[in-house]
Amino acid sequence: MPNQSSQKNEPKIMDTIWQDMRQRDFRKNLRRDYTDLKDFFLDDERRLRLSKMNRINRGFLMTWWLLKSLFFHLTPVRRILFLVALVLIVNSRQTFIIGHNMQTTMDFTMLGALLLLFILMLELKDKLIARSELYEGRAIQNALMPESSPAIKGWDVWLFSKPANDVGGDLVDYQRLNTRHFGLALADVSGKGLGAALFMVKLQATMRAIAPECKTLDAFAHKLNSIFYRDTISSKFASMVYIRLSSTSSQIQLINAGHFPPMQVKNGAVTELAKGDPALGLSAKSTYHEIALNFNEIDTLLVYSDGLSEARNITGEFFGERRITELLRQYKDISSKSLGERILAAMDQFVGDAKTTDDLSMIIIRRNG
Repeated sequence: MPNQSSQKNEPKIMDTIWQDMRQRDFRKNLRRDYTDLKDFFLDDERRLRLSKMNRINRGFLMTWWLLKSLFFHLTPVRRILFLVALVLIVNSRQTFIIGHNMQTTMDFTMLGALLLLFILMLELKDKLIARSELYEGRAIQNALMPESSPAIKGWDVWLFSKPANDVGGDLVDYQRLNTRHFGLALADVSGKGLGAALFMVKLQATMRAIAPECKTLDAFAHKLNSIFYRDTISSKFASMVYIRLSSTSSQIQLINAGHFPPMQVKNGAVTELAKGDPALGLSAKSTYHEIALNFNEIDTLLVYSDGLSEARNITGEFFGERRITELLRQYKDISSKSLGERILAAMDQFVGDAKTTDDLSMIIIRRNG
């Protein structure tokens, strides 16, 4: 019975092919895959050389470089099978002499194709295993992500985080410290992918453990930096903005450890806060300084990661701080969530078909009456 149920739920080949052919963005996805292939296997020097060649020479040389790179990325056994498959396909028809008056011709094209298919299935198996592990990691990250609009009396707060890949190194967190005080954090661990995600989880756990017991943010940042510096590898660091706010006060405390200066909308004017202190993990002797910000009604604070300001369109142009400032000025009177959605929509329209390369995170805080 289980086998019959599994066969019933299995997709049909022809239906799948028909659905694939009906995709409206087939050409766009094909161009994107081709661009990703070149970006992954070819370095900047080779891409520059190709750009100076005519189409025919560029096609031959790029094919050779891609095959060469593919060859060296295979395991030793698969490299041997790959070479054998190419030899069988190139020298597909072979004539063998049997005795004095007999000869036979054999075509090895099918055998070479089967070997290539076998290598493809092995590589696909590895990819599916890795993807399954990344999906599990993403599920854990989603479980650790707080609700997007935490309820804090007197404040309108919106949180957002989206990794560039399956898992990312950006951290957006919310924590109730006691009955009146709340902590908000946006951090960006250096690097991307699974390695950055692992350090992000470590940073979040440490942050949540020590934040309630620290009376001041400079003491909190100093202790957090000491632990992160002690427990991480030398090439890793993290930028962070940590905010502490109260349900009974219109003032917030903020500390910036090597992150982009947040932008504040106060009385309708957009200003960028001063640059912060060193990033976490760079030095055990780093010092940090807490700053206080007073908020009037509808004053707003935006904290963001480089995935916003450094988002690029197809020509390589950055989204930039100027566009962010214009959006804050234009939509200064709407809620935090609506403002965040307008910023995301503007960024998506600007990026268009270009590939997303950086994790994107935002915290928007607005003072309610």
